[in-house]
Amino acid sequence: MALDKKTLERLAKLARIEINEKQEEKLLKDMRNIIGYIKELEDLGTDNVEPLDGGTENKNVFNSDDESVKKIKFNKEKTTGSFPKKEGDFLKIPPVFENNK
Repeated sequence: MALDKKTLERLAKLARIEINEKQEEKLLKDMRNIIGYIKELEDLGTDNVEPLDGGTENKNVFNSDDESVKKIKFNKEKTTGSFPKKEGDFLKIPPVFENNK
């Protein structure tokens, strides 16, 4: 897939973002660089590389069956006491989405 101005404009439309000419040139350059890195990775020979499995050796410390977790004392006031806005047991934050209707 060739990344050209028309493709970038289509992606911007799908993402519902507006970009100006200056941003367009920078985005095209950045995206072409990213695609170049991906092509470099595709060229690496991985035929004889065994896939990783198991992920990590770390233990889930939040498992409720773990006795060591049950010993942790949670101080609610110390943890949330300095939060600027609260309503009951909830912490209030500014709105994430705005209603533009």
